[in-house]
Amino acid sequence: MSERGLRVRLQQDSPIPLDVELECAPQEMLALVGPSGSGKSTVLRAIAGLTRVAKGDVECNGVPWLAVDRGIDLSPRQRRIGFVFQHYGLFPHLTALANVMESLVDVSRGERERRARDLLARVHLDGLEQRLPAALSGGQQQRVAVARALAREPNVLLLDEPFAAVDRATRERLYTELAELRRELSIPVVLVTHDLDEALMLADRMSVLYRGRTLQTGVPFEVVARPSTVQVAQLVGLKNVFRAGVVAHNMDPKETVIEWRRHRLRARLQTDFPEGSQITWAISQGQIVLLGSAQAVAVNTLPGTVLQYVRLGNNAALAIAIGGVDRPPVFMTVPLHEARERGIERGCDVCIALRAEAIHLMPADSKADEGPQKHRRMQPASDVAA
Repeated sequence: MSERGLRVRLQQDSPIPLDVELECAPQEMLALVGPSGSGKSTVLRAIAGLTRVAKGDVECNGVPWLAVDRGIDLSPRQRRIGFVFQHYGLFPHLTALANVMESLVDVSRGERERRARDLLARVHLDGLEQRLPAALSGGQQQRVAVARALAREPNVLLLDEPFAAVDRATRERLYTELAELRRELSIPVVLVTHDLDEALMLADRMSVLYRGRTLQTGVPFEVVARPSTVQVAQLVGLKNVFRAGVVAHNMDPKETVIEWRRHRLRARLQTDFPEGSQITWAISQGQIVLLGSAQAVAVNTLPGTVLQYVRLGNNAALAIAIGGVDRPPVFMTVPLHEARERGIERGCDVCIALRAEAIHLMPADSKADEGPQKHRRMQPASDVAA
């Protein structure tokens, strides 16, 4: 990244352990995801200058905001941050218009009102300028908070669980509005969320945090489909994580062959893992296909038995035993009508195929193949296709 944008490095042992490195370019949205207690909000507050850390640097557009070693620590006002808190932090005794005007103290009153009205119109609150927060819906309060954050013409926009306090229907409307608003902004935007679906929909890049430490950063779908470690895989909700051995790397076709429960599986070529080594592999549920009898010769075909059948809306969630019922099953989801048409039920025999390009290899880890997940995961993990 060029010197423009946000750079963050934070380290400390207590009171909240941190070992975080982040970058966010102008016009980019970076999502910080992780379970409760992973340090997401602490990182956001440290960027804003609301929380002090023992060691670290925060720099925006080449200007140091925090450099502990050099004694630099700009105030939140000097950093010029736009911050939207989880519960919005609106002044209850002030109207929507007055709340926004509070962030425009550096201009004349007439100009303050004009700009505040423009900002409220920008977030679709025309005609509601004189309402108090108590007379606004949760979604409307969130829009006022966004307008107030933008009123300062901030260098960075920070969003701390901004959709947590609204219902699902309102949240989906706000997603669309935020996506539209982002196209108009030329600043870095950092979003804190524990909802993976939210990060997948909104963010350009995603950073997974756990116990104050950055585990992996990348394009959201890449992180979910290709986690760097078993720990990340479990945190992003991948259920299909198993141990295996590397048999061979073939250049034509480009594939890595692994052996798992006496089955040879073809995966995309991943030469970082030597032949003969033990690895962990994962695949998202969306990359597993339920086969018909005529398709049983497909690549990576596996026979199994349905251990669990659960209806989830218009889908059926299946747990399939491969190589014995005493081992962790393979999880997949199929449309409910397809499951019914095929007579799928608990105890029946089925055949599945794993898409070779979606089999992702990771370093060996004893936590794989152990059944229940060891780590708290984020909410709700959709286990997306790669």
